[in-house]
Amino acid sequence: TIKYAENPPKRYEDIHPLNLSAENGDSLWKELKDVLLFWIGRGVRIFRVDNPHTKPIPFWEWLIAEIQRAHPDVIFLAEAFTRPKVMRALAKAGFGQSYTYFTWRNFKAELTDYFDELTRPPTSEYLRGNLFANTPDILPAILQRGGRPAFTMRLVLAATLSSTYGIYSGFELCESEAIPGREEYRNSEKYQHKVWDWDRPGNIKSTVAQVNRIRRENPALQLYKNLRFYPAGDDHVLFYGKMTPDRSNVVLVAVNLDPFQPHDSAIEVPLHGIGLDRDEFYQVEELLSGARYLWRGAHQRIRLDPQIEPAAILRVQRWPHKVYEEPCY
Repeated sequence: TIKYAENPPKRYEDIHPLNLSAENGDSLWKELKDVLLFWIGRGVRIFRVDNPHTKPIPFWEWLIAEIQRAHPDVIFLAEAFTRPKVMRALAKAGFGQSYTYFTWRNFKAELTDYFDELTRPPTSEYLRGNLFANTPDILPAILQRGGRPAFTMRLVLAATLSSTYGIYSGFELCESEAIPGREEYRNSEKYQHKVWDWDRPGNIKSTVAQVNRIRRENPALQLYKNLRFYPAGDDHVLFYGKMTPDRSNVVLVAVNLDPFQPHDSAIEVPLHGIGLDRDEFYQVEELLSGARYLWRGAHQRIRLDPQIEPAAILRVQRWPHKVYEEPCY
């Protein structure tokens, strides 16, 4: 028998932990570097590293620096659900993206506090959070219990709070069957090849495609450190926005965090930050539905029904106007 890998309380009986701190570790380090170079030579440019926190930090500092010296376009994603101090150390070691605790942040105060921490200095100077709505190991309670509205709501949050996000196979189908009493898929693909019916009723494939298209078409959503939260009167409604530095692209997002009931909330549009005057008219385009509104003033109301659409992605544009001179007769 061999000692298998552990990340308490989980045990990975299919993984043998290599001793990267052994006396003859130099040869092992070089061999592992060659493994990466083999795949890089075949076009692989992104490596999602499983449980990197179970390996020595100096190894990652050396390996990532060695690889990126010759291949600066290679990205390393740290799949590490561990203590914040260790997650930060991995980011500082060179991982360009990091898993986060987004998977378990469900309520307004905890989302606001956590993302203020992630997207502002000092954390934002070295850690870029990749928001996975689910993983092969984790089917969070909100997805188990919240149905299709929860999947749509978590998709919009993941895709707009960060510049990078991910979903695991089955998310598009709102797959929510778990092992009883655990945050784990009953039909995980970890140990089997699963053939999904991608057209089964209740899927959100079109919504996923639409959200990705919105991200491509709006540069503000492709940035990371520009996230700002704004006032919303209902504790179930999270209201935030992103804009490009020149304010040519402004996107505001309102999300109903309650997958069961509709919520009607007052919201406060950041007119000064957008560059609008207090009494100026402006156009708001809801990018998920295509609806357009003509708003005036900072104080507005929004209603979000999770059975229809739990979120609104709003693109704000100045309303064009021209001053005409009085005609002469």
